[in-house]
Amino acid sequence: MQPQHVLVTGGAGFIGSHAALALAEAGHRVTMVDDLSRGHRGAADAVVAAAPKGAARFEHASIADRERLATVMRTGEVTAVMHFAAFTYVGESVERPLEYWSNNLCGSLALLQAMGDAGVRRIVFSSTAATYGEPPADRIPIREDCPQRPINPYGASKLAFEHVLADRLIAARAAGAPFSYAALRYFNVSGCDPKGRLGEDHRPETHLIPLCIQALRGRRAALTVYGDDYPTRDGTCIRDYVDVDDLVDAHVRALAALPESGALHFNVGTGTGFSVREVLDACARVAGKPVPHIMGPRRPGDPSSLVADGSAIRAALGWSARTGIEESIDRALRWMSDHPKGWG
Repeated sequence: MQPQHVLVTGGAGFIGSHAALALAEAGHRVTMVDDLSRGHRGAADAVVAAAPKGAARFEHASIADRERLATVMRTGEVTAVMHFAAFTYVGESVERPLEYWSNNLCGSLALLQAMGDAGVRRIVFSSTAATYGEPPADRIPIREDCPQRPINPYGASKLAFEHVLADRLIAARAAGAPFSYAALRYFNVSGCDPKGRLGEDHRPETHLIPLCIQALRGRRAALTVYGDDYPTRDGTCIRDYVDVDDLVDAHVRALAALPESGALHFNVGTGTGFSVREVLDACARVAGKPVPHIMGPRRPGDPSSLVADGSAIRAALGWSARTGIEESIDRALRWMSDHPKGWG
């Protein structure tokens, strides 16, 4: 693939910063955009420092600012977008749905309009397994043709933008113009950069593995396990954990595989599910001591089991996960130990 200039939205976030660095190391130029409402300037600065000289830069801007984004894309001669900027907390989306629709859909619409203004016609979209909702047992592991019936506003807002992208493609084809997109529906993301240059730091933290590490390191009294009465092998939710290093590799491959005009839809996961209890056990093996935890009630909007069927992306892009859950946990533990205050 010819080198691209890629605009990475949410570039100061966990996945966006890792993707920006991977793109820069693959020979592309990168402009990271983030409003820093949930991302960290330290993550963006770490990408700029680690990337080849001049390959990465940062713009403090909102995806909702159509005029500003169009100017950034025109000025930099951007050729493609990777779109990670979103609110991503399931529980929060149930409590504050309007904020999720405003940011995840309306902000994404402004981004797509800015792309049109700047003549950018290629986008890789960070979608989610939450678009599938609560799949029936006979549809797990989940294939891309599984009905998408989200059960929380987070998943619904992501699915809505998938529909927008599909309609944008139809309009482009009718006009005889090129447009292409990839929607990558990924599952739970864990780990950090293998070289320890980037890591995971959410405020507040809601992801299971970082919460386990915080409990192990005494940064919280105990982890709360939300629900032990699900129809799973041990009563706790089951999820598919894909390492962030593997995940961003899928994004780079998807960018290279984008047709001149068309769409790609892929699940990105390992194909192996771990229950909450099994993740706690894995963290305990890596750390050499048990994770302090207590039991709590179920959270609204949490499906019992989400596990990917990754055969489609493996066949089309040659991608498969390489990093096991314990290696992923070990990387996260080392980064969080080296950065006790996260990005500070």
